[in-house]
Amino acid sequence: MNLTHINGENKGSVLLFALSTCGWCKKVKELLDELNIEYDYIYADLTHDEEREELLAELKKYNNKTSFPTLVINEDKTIIGYSPDEVKELLA
Repeated sequence: MNLTHINGENKGSVLLFALSTCGWCKKVKELLDELNIEYDYIYADLTHDEEREELLAELKKYNNKTSFPTLVINEDKTIIGYSPDEVKELLA
């Protein structure tokens, strides 16, 4: 997958599955930026063909409904939707 990397404080592996047109996804990104967290993200709606298939297969490991935003922390904690308190608790 072609991830976009954002520099910040390393809190482990932080991956955001998002849509480019999703307001809640934008809010999660803004929160991560405010907290100065290092993370990677990918916009599912801007992927095509094999990359989209790979993205959806990876996303289903953490969120069977494949809804957005989905934030995966250290490959073992998943936050689905916009939940700023939970993000702060796990990453701040």
